[in-house]
Amino acid sequence: MAETVWSRAAGDMDVPFTASGRALLDRLAAYEPRIRAEAERNDRAGVLSAEVFKGFAEDGIMGATVPAELGGLGVSRLHDVAVALKRLAESDPSAALALHVQFSRGLTLTYEWRYGAPHARILAERLLRSMATGVAVVCGAVKDAPGVVTELAPDGAGGWLLSGRKTLVSLAPLGTHFFVHAQRRVDVGPTRFVVPLVRRDTPGFAVLDDSGGLGMRASGTVDIVFDRCPVPADEILVRAPEPAGGRNDAVLAGHTVSSITMLGIYAGAAQAARDLAVGTAARRSADPPAAVRTLIADIDARLYSLKASAVAALVNADVHNDDLGADPAERGRAMMTPFQCAKQMVNRLAAEVVDGCLTVVGGAAYAGGHPLGRLYRDVRAGWFMQPYTYVDGVEYLSGQALGIDRDNDYVSLRAARDQVHY
Repeated sequence: MAETVWSRAAGDMDVPFTASGRALLDRLAAYEPRIRAEAERNDRAGVLSAEVFKGFAEDGIMGATVPAELGGLGVSRLHDVAVALKRLAESDPSAALALHVQFSRGLTLTYEWRYGAPHARILAERLLRSMATGVAVVCGAVKDAPGVVTELAPDGAGGWLLSGRKTLVSLAPLGTHFFVHAQRRVDVGPTRFVVPLVRRDTPGFAVLDDSGGLGMRASGTVDIVFDRCPVPADEILVRAPEPAGGRNDAVLAGHTVSSITMLGIYAGAAQAARDLAVGTAARRSADPPAAVRTLIADIDARLYSLKASAVAALVNADVHNDDLGADPAERGRAMMTPFQCAKQMVNRLAAEVVDGCLTVVGGAAYAGGHPLGRLYRDVRAGWFMQPYTYVDGVEYLSGQALGIDRDNDYVSLRAARDQVHY
């Protein structure tokens, strides 16, 4: 690593380790006042701020995790990406979640560009260069809508057709390209996992206007639909292991890289709630009663524990992410297990921090439109984010502790369940 990652306190999620990370924070700072001012209105309307993200594109923020050699800022440390998302989430967690989507694609496409198969490298470089210039907005679509299996089938002429529906796709209203996790069914052999790239102007593709979640309402999280969308053979990435139930923990490294920086979002939401509650208590004319002072001390202790856990997992992931010489399965587990321990704590503590802040502020925080109500709904979303949801996270961590042989790839697990009812 260019800089030692142990140079700062474990609970510090405010300062990046690298110069590129600091440059990203500087660019984001110019947008924070507007994002904060518009957060309540966007949440109420359930809309993503297209103007803010247009500015992000023009200022190179949408290419932050693109390598400098390809025109991006070159932010590669997971810790630094999480710090940037934390800072943005202090203004609006929804905006941070949407930006995370682009940052995540930059990180994973960079791996494909450096280490992927030849056609994957070509595809990744093309997208990364477009992301750096602000032209490409690249989304990921993993979760099938209830009762749907998204499938890729041969078109009979050497190409492929994609059909299905994905749910909870963030940033989708602005997306220009979508990496879609799908099952490739053929007449002979097992089901295979593939990730076709679908362009927004592809015939049969649609982004639905169905945002209406309980939280993260301004993140552009909607469903997308595929009706026999044509996909060229050279725009399909093959996941490893291919067959459902492959039980190869090597994929856990990629899952970690694509998702662990979201810890910063929930740390930022908790930080924003804490600052609001403490500021409210400090402005009151009388000294706060003992119960309020006790709550504030507890809030700060929980927030420190949350950030310390997140930073430890992020630093661990950065260290193992660099170690490509390690056994792939062991490397995957070494990244995922601390991530899941931290995710369990961050999800729990963030909700507890915001809940304590509601009590400190009092009845005013329960009124419609108060920022604490929005923050409480937003932090609750962390429990449902992959990998893993709370239930699947418990299964993974207990399985690791007890030595239970199981498939730890949540994409594979979901596909295996689908096949039972196919």
